[in-house]
Amino acid sequence: MKKIIALLMAMCMMLVLAGCGGNDAKKAAPKEKVKVSLGMLRLTSSAPLFIAMDKGFFAEEGIEIEPQWFDAAHPIAVSTASSKVNVGATGITASLYNMAAKGQKLGIVADKGREQKGYSSSALLVTTDNFNKGVKSLKDIKGKRIGITQKGSTFHYMLGRMLETQGMSLNDVEIVPLNKLSAVMAALESKQIDGCILNEPNIGKVQKAGYGKLVVQVGDLIPYQTSAIFYSPEFMQNKDAATRFMKAYVKACNYYYEAAIERKDAKKLDEVVAITSKYVKAPAEDIKAGLPYLDKNGQLLASDIETQIKWYTANKMISGKLEAKDVVNTSFQEAATK
Repeated sequence: MKKIIALLMAMCMMLVLAGCGGNDAKKAAPKEKVKVSLGMLRLTSSAPLFIAMDKGFFAEEGIEIEPQWFDAAHPIAVSTASSKVNVGATGITASLYNMAAKGQKLGIVADKGREQKGYSSSALLVTTDNFNKGVKSLKDIKGKRIGITQKGSTFHYMLGRMLETQGMSLNDVEIVPLNKLSAVMAALESKQIDGCILNEPNIGKVQKAGYGKLVVQVGDLIPYQTSAIFYSPEFMQNKDAATRFMKAYVKACNYYYEAAIERKDAKKLDEVVAITSKYVKAPAEDIKAGLPYLDKNGQLLASDIETQIKWYTANKMISGKLEAKDVVNTSFQEAATK
């Protein structure tokens, strides 16, 4: 009887050890590699994405990034909504909201840059000649030709909202859509426009070149979720890959926040600036002078999405009905930060 009990105990121990070994093997198993196409612009606000790519945070999660570079925000939104790219990283525009209002499914999932008081992200600039003639405030641009990328763009929204803080409206200026950032800057330099809305690092480039002067930072007047990370309809269905992507992104947001916002470690700041400079293809000193605010954990300023939808609707830039809950999906960011 004692022999039988001893034998049973030995067998149980073997099963327990085997189970432990199986769990260890499962934990040690490499994560399944997933290729993720990422549509983005070469802007400073994409710094966390550059960090995650450069420092291997995506690779740690088994994510292989396939960068897709664009020249404007709208094509990224279209490509993401149609699942031509898995993830889009760009400004939140009227065209994106219109696609959602018409039934296109995509998710605004995380912060990728917001206008925050005290931080340079987007701003109104005027030609140096206009500035020297006394155009130094929003009220002074009444009747002036102001360049933006496209109607319904983030720049269009910023200009309208800022003018409203002064009791003015878009009707008080002449809007000049020029499609590309490079065209806006060229028009300002050649004085074909009186002023424009630009973002970093272009604000620094223009001032450094001497043909433009800063009038006001957008973040000093309005809080605004300028840009975001978007998931395509197909990518949202792959919850494992979508959450792993977000874990890497949140880790990079933490890294960026500690370096660029808290600035407790000069070496870390220099590293982030160098990485961003490499991808943006702008001088490090320009990058360092205009590092935008991002949430430490990539948390979306979700309440502002409703504000944007109401503004675009009131200005007849959205056709159909749309609510923030139709486009906002913070579940991946919340899962990544647990």
